[in-house]
Amino acid sequence: MAVEHREGYQRNLYKHWNRGLNFGDGCDTRKEVILAEAVVAPQVAAGCKLSGGSWRSAYDDVVVTDAARLDVDHFVPLAEVYDSEQTPWSAARREAYANDQNSPDTLIAVSAASNRSKADKDPAEWLPSDGSYHCIYAATWVGTKLRWDLAVDENERQALLGLAEDCPTTTVVYEPAP
Repeated sequence: MAVEHREGYQRNLYKHWNRGLNFGDGCDTRKEVILAEAVVAPQVAAGCKLSGGSWRSAYDDVVVTDAARLDVDHFVPLAEVYDSEQTPWSAARREAYANDQNSPDTLIAVSAASNRSKADKDPAEWLPSDGSYHCIYAATWVGTKLRWDLAVDENERQALLGLAEDCPTTTVVYEPAP
């Protein structure tokens, strides 16, 4: 547990939406996540322009049929990551987090409305409107915090413990980030 430290946070400290994993596809990290999470694959035109396709937004259980109406959310928001760094991260580590496609949990495509509702809040302040997703949400939050060795504050810890009581069969799975 640790006290969070928002002072000095700037979103641009985390270089996000870099060239992605497949440098030759013309898609940045954001578009690669959207492609990977499609329920029905969109058509991909030059410059990674997406058309068609559909996605299920886990936060609000909404089906989205226009990629432009999706946000790719940092499951643990960048401001929360900054708050929770146990020692200040290097620019390279911040970029690695902001573009982490080596874990299926760090980035998630969700409806823009649900992502904006969440903003930079932790589970003490916000939970998905789809209650059936709360257990997965809590486990993914904890797994992401553990993967990146991020601290939790007392309010966040209490909220997560409360969620865990309602999720006796949910398991937290993670692999430490390099």
